[in-house]
Amino acid sequence: MNYTIGIDLGGTNVVAGLVDEEYRLLDKAAVKTQAQLGFDYITDNMAKLTATLLERAGLAKEQVSSIGIGSPGAMDRASGTLIFAGNLDWHNVPLGPAVEKKTGIRTLIANDADCAALGEFVAGAAAEDESMALITIGTGVGSGIVTGGHLFSPAGSCAPELGHVSLVAGGEQCTCGRRGCAEAYLSFSALIRDANRAADADPQSSLARLREKGEALNGKNIFDCAKQGDPAAKALIDRFIGLMGEFFGDVENAFGVRSIVIGGGISKEGDWFCRRVYEAMVPYVFAGERYAPKLRMAQLGNDAGVIGAAALERYL
Repeated sequence: MNYTIGIDLGGTNVVAGLVDEEYRLLDKAAVKTQAQLGFDYITDNMAKLTATLLERAGLAKEQVSSIGIGSPGAMDRASGTLIFAGNLDWHNVPLGPAVEKKTGIRTLIANDADCAALGEFVAGAAAEDESMALITIGTGVGSGIVTGGHLFSPAGSCAPELGHVSLVAGGEQCTCGRRGCAEAYLSFSALIRDANRAADADPQSSLARLREKGEALNGKNIFDCAKQGDPAAKALIDRFIGLMGEFFGDVENAFGVRSIVIGGGISKEGDWFCRRVYEAMVPYVFAGERYAPKLRMAQLGNDAGVIGAAALERYL
């Protein structure tokens, strides 16, 4: 039996998992990231998590063929260097080589969204598909693509960063510094911004009444207001879904994937949301429904990044 270890490096937690050759997650261990304590502290903890998993499973390190690390930011996969990760304040750090030296196990690195996509491809919502794109909707918009048996992640590039393709030319300011990016319209941050504007414009709306009660607007209560028939919230969600359909149509036209998996916090909305987005997407797919991809909600939750990182040795 071949084993691999996947590590999901997040701003809050570092999570490591032991995965078998059928991509079953056998065990997990986690620690707080504490980025302020520095690179050596975090990579030491990655080595300790690896040792913990091996000890609990009764395995020698020689039985683990590789460690994969999914990290935010831009990286040089060939050298294992993390070029930049803003939420960790890391610049040009040897993430792969450092963990490999501390564990004695071959270590690979990739972007965390790419790892989440790979996890859903090998063990989740797209496990029966030949190609797929994962779009995560949360504070931002993340993306990962698997096609031709490999992650789409060209050397010398940060691609795919589909959250930062233009959706509305000259539109809302994006966190990346440009205007009109998909993230500036399809993230929860953008939805909350627009919901607050809608509440300002209509003091009688359910959105405004929530604020009057001291309740901050968030993705869940905005969707709840729309489901309950509030006109302002419903118009907001209708526009949100329409723009998402246009965006997904563009993703399909560019990459020709057989499925698009929707991850992040919005995946809790379930099948009704998938159906609405599919209906909004089809008119934007070249040749329409004949070539439209399937839409599915992500299945693995927070485990997707760990499982995908563990699968890197086969799919990079």
